[in-house]
Amino acid sequence: MTLRVPQDGTGPILTLPLRVPLDQGVDFAESRQGWLQQASLRVPGRQVAAHGAQIPVEGRPLRITPAAIRQVQVQGDDLLVPQGRPAGVVVAAWLRQVALARLRPACDGFSAALGRPYRAIALRDTRSRWGSCTHDGRLMFSWRLAMAPASVLTYVAAHEVAHLAHMDHSTRFWAQVRDLMPDHAPHRAWLKAHGGDLMLWQFRD
Repeated sequence: MTLRVPQDGTGPILTLPLRVPLDQGVDFAESRQGWLQQASLRVPGRQVAAHGAQIPVEGRPLRITPAAIRQVQVQGDDLLVPQGRPAGVVVAAWLRQVALARLRPACDGFSAALGRPYRAIALRDTRSRWGSCTHDGRLMFSWRLAMAPASVLTYVAAHEVAHLAHMDHSTRFWAQVRDLMPDHAPHRAWLKAHGGDLMLWQFRD
C-alpha cells in the first residue's frame, strides 16, 4: 500500500494491491493522518488562469489581459485574450496550439536523426506524465509543456522519440536520449523541480 500527495493539488492518492480490501486501505490512510496533514500543507495553492494572473508561457511570465481582439496575442509582457470570453478556456486552447507548433518540428528532427518515424502526435492534459510513446509509434504529450522553457519541451520530445528505439528506461535508452540531445540533463532536472508548478494551473472555474 502506498499513500502520496501530488503537487498538483488534486488530493491524496491511495494505491492498493489487488487483493487488499478497501477498508484495510482506509485504515492505513487514517493511521497516516498526521503525515497526510503535513504533506498537504506543503502543496502550494492552485493557480487560476483568469484576467490579471501571470502565467508562464515558454518559461516567461505573461499577464492575462482582456483586449478588443479576436485571437490571443502576446504583446510585451501581456498575454492578450478576447474580452468577453472565458480567459482560462481561451488560454488553454492557445497553449495547445503553441505546444503542437513546437513539438511537431522537434519530433520531426529527432525522428529523422534516429531514423525511425512516428505515426502521430496527440496532446492531452495528463497529470502523471509529460509524454508517452506507444509500441506502434504514437507520441502523446501534455500541452502544459507550452508553459515550460522551450528547451524543456524539446527534451521531452527527445525523450519520447528515443522510446521509438527503446521502449524502456534502460541504459541503452538514456544513451539514445544523450545522442539526440547531449545537453538534456539540466532540462530534465528543471522539469523534476518545477513541473509540479505547471500542474497547479486551473483553466476552468
